[in-house]
Amino acid sequence: MIESAYLLVPFLISLVLTPLVKQYSIPAQTYAKENHRTVHHGKISRIGGVAIYLSFMISMAIYMKADRAITGIILGGSIMFFTGLVDDLIDIKPPVKLFFEVVAALVLIYYGVQVDRIRLPFGLTIDFGLISFLFTIIWIAGITNAVNLIDGLDGLSGGMSVIILVVIGCIALIERRPDIVSLAFILAGSTFGFLIYNSHPASIFMGDCGSLFLGSMISAISIVGFKSSTILTLALPILLLIIPIIDTLSAILRRTLKGMKFSQADKSHLHHLLMKQFGHRNTVIIMCGFTALFGLSAYVYMINRNLGFFTMLALLFFVELFIEKSAMISEKFHPLLGLWHRIKRVWTKKNQK
Repeated sequence: MIESAYLLVPFLISLVLTPLVKQYSIPAQTYAKENHRTVHHGKISRIGGVAIYLSFMISMAIYMKADRAITGIILGGSIMFFTGLVDDLIDIKPPVKLFFEVVAALVLIYYGVQVDRIRLPFGLTIDFGLISFLFTIIWIAGITNAVNLIDGLDGLSGGMSVIILVVIGCIALIERRPDIVSLAFILAGSTFGFLIYNSHPASIFMGDCGSLFLGSMISAISIVGFKSSTILTLALPILLLIIPIIDTLSAILRRTLKGMKFSQADKSHLHHLLMKQFGHRNTVIIMCGFTALFGLSAYVYMINRNLGFFTMLALLFFVELFIEKSAMISEKFHPLLGLWHRIKRVWTKKNQK
């Protein structure tokens, strides 16, 4: 099947290119810096995203005939790739990266990649108008940063991205969207080939050039894939990206409550907290596993809406409990646990009477 080639060819290209990028990193001195937040030791290349990008572009040239939307996605993704590459080489400030994220979003909008309306049940339609313009910018910047923020452990960002892209590609198969199938599977294959070298213990990192490229591509593919869609299909990419979205929102709240700048890094991300208890490799497996479960719940919803809905709620419930028990946002943030303790106290007093 052609879908298998979409995965296999970029995988093989990436498998060959990644060691070459590692070799180039020696004379170029493009190594990941060690500090109080990093979990690696030694000189490890941080420009592995180059292999992902080149594998994707070569495979796209082989298999795809670019239309207007795909051209916009490639241009927007390329802007983020080169922004990340410059950051990996010389370090640029967060506001500069945010500026280019907005530029990438504007390119997508120019090429018609944006959500213009949502069709709700009972024949209702929400026409975004100007809000569509703002929503696209926020979506691109938000998801791009979310994928970038989870790139803290060996194989985490790449592994979650592969799962998300494969699920989006499979959903696109059901929706009969061959353009989205090819985009998602080619990018998944390119990332998976790199992941062979990036799994713990990693011998190369994707760097910002990889994580910003993947984040921008995933956000753009999800928009064009579910453009002018129902509320259900628009919710699917959000569901698949729920872990990095929750991690990003938690970071914003946590740093705001502590009086920190949003760009000021810390070690309270979801993967950092999990690693303290489960170790490096198991943390990556757990987070990728939850991403896969959320993807599976989307399929369950398409077969049985009630079962799928309760599966999603159950997964979100467990994620919320972990956030509260780990004090990921704040020691005082525990709405569900607080409610449970209040119910227990009321129940105990009632039984004592």
